[in-house]
Amino acid sequence: MKSQDKSQEKETKPPKTKAQEEQKVQTEAESPVEIKKIKKRTVKSPAVRKAQKEKNETDKVLRMLNEAAIRLFGCDVKEVTHQQMFKAVCSVVRDLMVKKRKEFHESYRANDDKQVYYMSMEFLVGRSLHNNLYNLGIEEKVANAVKKCGFEIEELYSIEPDAGLGNGGLGRLASCYLDSMTTLALPGTGFSIRYEFGIFRQKIVDGWQMEFPDDWLSLGDVWLQPREDEAFEVKFGGDVTGWDDNGKYRVTHTNYNSVIAIPYDMYISGYDTGAVNKLVLWSAKSPKSFDMTAFSRGEYAKSLEQNTMAEVISKVLYPADDHIAGKILRLKQQYLLVSASLQSIIANHFERYATLDNLAEKVAIHINDTHPALCVPELMRILVDDHEYGWDDAWKIACDTLTYTNHTVMSEALERWNEQLFKEQLPRIYQIAAEINRRLIAQLNVIYPGDVAKIEYMAVIAHGEIRMANLCLAACHKVNGVSQLHTNILKNGIFKDYYNITPERFTNVTNGIAYRRWLCQANPKLTAFLTEIIGDGFKHDSMELEKLMTYRDNEEVLENLVKIKYENKVNLANYISHANGVKVDPSSLFDVQVKRLHEYKRQLLNVLQILYMYNRIKANPDADFIPRTFIFAAKASAGYVMAKQIIRLIVAVSDMINSDPQTRDKIKVIFVEDYKVSLAEIIIPAAEISEQISIAGKEASGTGNMKLMINGAITLGTLDGANVEINEQVGDENMFLFGLHANEVEALWQKGYNPMDYCNNNPELKAVLEMLTSGKLGTRFDDVVRSLLTNNYGVADAYMILADFNDYVRAQNEVSMTYKDTEKFTRMSLVNIAKAGIFSSDRAVKQYAEEIWNMR
Repeated sequence: MKSQDKSQEKETKPPKTKAQEEQKVQTEAESPVEIKKIKKRTVKSPAVRKAQKEKNETDKVLRMLNEAAIRLFGCDVKEVTHQQMFKAVCSVVRDLMVKKRKEFHESYRANDDKQVYYMSMEFLVGRSLHNNLYNLGIEEKVANAVKKCGFEIEELYSIEPDAGLGNGGLGRLASCYLDSMTTLALPGTGFSIRYEFGIFRQKIVDGWQMEFPDDWLSLGDVWLQPREDEAFEVKFGGDVTGWDDNGKYRVTHTNYNSVIAIPYDMYISGYDTGAVNKLVLWSAKSPKSFDMTAFSRGEYAKSLEQNTMAEVISKVLYPADDHIAGKILRLKQQYLLVSASLQSIIANHFERYATLDNLAEKVAIHINDTHPALCVPELMRILVDDHEYGWDDAWKIACDTLTYTNHTVMSEALERWNEQLFKEQLPRIYQIAAEINRRLIAQLNVIYPGDVAKIEYMAVIAHGEIRMANLCLAACHKVNGVSQLHTNILKNGIFKDYYNITPERFTNVTNGIAYRRWLCQANPKLTAFLTEIIGDGFKHDSMELEKLMTYRDNEEVLENLVKIKYENKVNLANYISHANGVKVDPSSLFDVQVKRLHEYKRQLLNVLQILYMYNRIKANPDADFIPRTFIFAAKASAGYVMAKQIIRLIVAVSDMINSDPQTRDKIKVIFVEDYKVSLAEIIIPAAEISEQISIAGKEASGTGNMKLMINGAITLGTLDGANVEINEQVGDENMFLFGLHANEVEALWQKGYNPMDYCNNNPELKAVLEMLTSGKLGTRFDDVVRSLLTNNYGVADAYMILADFNDYVRAQNEVSMTYKDTEKFTRMSLVNIAKAGIFSSDRAVKQYAEEIWNMR
């Protein structure tokens, strides 16, 4: 009854006013119990939890930035300049990588894992900040923290100079592989030189390439950590004396010039991994940095002379070698890299194991092209002279430890040193090379008895030359090419005689690219769209891109790809407008050739076809024509005169066409100066046609073709290098092929190639060549024409530009016709993106690890 009464009593209470209700809510909310409930509910809310987590992470990064700013500049992070903020951010990122490096180092040492040491004269690293933030998964956190301080992360990215420690594909490949080693958690160390100025900064002045110092260390040194207490002495010149000591050969090296190699560590991040590897860069110093006696005599310049001469070694990448001083400097650079690196590797190994008997089990030393070929005699020197191994035992260890990648069939790149110069600069290394050669020739006389020509061709030393490629072939237990075509040429052509003796040593590893940099970082809009439709699995496994093939007939997907490409073209057009002062139409077809300038890459063929196209428009200005923007970017080696002439020709053609009112709305020609990694990251996402037009049989592989492919550019090219494998992936119908095949090139040379016949039988081609010598371009290019039509330069048209010209014109016409059909062209682009996964450097590094380095 009582409960019933209470119930009735409760029901008969008068309704509360609005004010009373509000008061009740407030009172309840303020009660400890309710506050606890609210807090509990807040913690459970995913949105609030995420916001709180982001705030905590941002605050943590802010604290780290503030500590860095105080330590580096003595001020609060909110008071720093743009450059100071850049350095503070890099300092924080480097500290995070140092911590991860320590943990990774301890892990692989505990597992007693084998390590690979990658020797390369080039590592074209580019900018590091964006790459490291992306790989570490902290880009958004750092961007938020930086924004709170009044800066945009993109501004900081643009401040960073490219680490220009390379000239082209060779150096970029080395960097890609180091990235992938880290992503795959393979213990790997890169070795190169800390070039003070790296590759030159290019300016075009009156059409000519001019080279200026590239002072990348002014801000780039923020990534470098010196270890001056772990420097090594490298000896040049002097006298070597040998004697027998109870059956052991001993040597003394006297009167030599000593150079101290100081290591600088650059930490390399990988994508979503606990690993961090190192790139070790050597800087050259003199042990006598200052001559006080000379200074006291008033000889101030002389007092610094020794250190200056030593520092020159690590001053500039690839000094001009068209004079004797340049040749000596290049040889010294190569030996400094090799000697310092091997001394470091052996010292670390011996400290850990107290023996070198197991060197090949725990260490793989990889020679990236012929520049570090001195690894062979230098490793023998260390084993025989420093650790007192007998020759045969030392040779077995060296052969089992060393591996070699050949990157070219070009004769000038298969380095040969003048024997006398080599002997003077590296007397002990010369003695070892001579002994390697003596023993090699003895073996070859057994295998090829009486075949003097063949033996001389295979020798390490012959006709007054030291052959660096043969040094590698004589020693390395694995030798690989970098595309299937290239490897076949090595086996059946220039290395055939070595292959016939030990075919099991030769293999192929087709090049790959660090696709996360070239797709995920350089093309964020395309990456976001791919993630939306196929998921983000491709960020870990590039083969997941194949899922895109499901959408090849999806109109909405194709339309989105067109839109993204257009936005990237607008971005590039804005850059060109700022850098070149030329307005280009983003709706025109962007036809791109970006790579090192060399005659075999045939930028000249491209230019001649543009002039052909120009003449056709002038002859029939009202004809239907697909507007085209031709984009070139390339650097020519400082001493490569013909390459510089071709750049001058491109610029002259650009000036003429872009100023002609009849043609400038139909064709634009742009030469973008100072090509580098960061510029490629702007150009490549905007490209629609990828010009890969080298003569078949000369391009070892190429990697630019892969970067362009994964961004949706369609290859216009010959069946050369990795174009062959691209063709295997996408089929003839998804690229534009032209030109002679490698076997047809060889057959034409055997038959007798006469470029004049092609000129005389093609009036339009003849008219184009006449433009080069008529002054119509504002200047004359007689040297260029002579190189095509006469043999004043050794061989007329050595790269068969005129032989392939007609078929190239046909292919360019096919490009224009296809571009009219937007859906078809975009579908071809989609297929290229989807099929690009095989060209990941992750795949290539796995193959190296399993087939060449014998690593888990």
